Amino acid sequence: MFNKIENWIELTNNEFSSKRISCAQFESDFSGFYSSSFLSQSYYVVVDSIPKPDFPELRQAGLGGFLDMEIQGITYNNTYYILPEVAQNLRLHFHELVHVAQWNHLGIRGFLQRYISEVQSVGYDNAPLERVAYAFDEHFVKGGQKIDVPSYLENKM
Repeated sequence: MFNKIENWIELTNNEFSSKRISCAQFESDFSGFYSSSFLSQSYYVVVDSIPKPDFPELRQAGLGGFLDMEIQGITYNNTYYILPEVAQNLRLHFHELVHVAQWNHLGIRGFLQRYISEVQSVGYDNAPLERVAYAFDEHFVKGGQKIDVPSYLENKM
């Protein structure tokens, strides 16, 4: 199943490669949280519908609720997809960039295995990878102390 998901992610990111927008534009907004090199290697795509790998195996694994969930953004490796109505929402960009850092640290297979396992065992809302992303985006919105997110994740995960 993981090979199938990895292939789907690669195809999806390739399909949208011409529409990717560099996150380097957020350098001043996210200074101290994300380095310019991290941001220049991270991308987002504004889409009308969030792409998801809706495979029968994922539903059989108990992930139907996640696949059917209405979401505003999702991250696949170094690229995240967001809806037009949230394209200007810095908090959402910040949140998805936490996921980019998680993908970078864990690798594609490592992230997928961990994320799926977490959602299966404790649900989306309590999945540790999501809780970390939500905690960081809240910290950012509240004007919290600057923390190098990728470095923090490398040391704490």
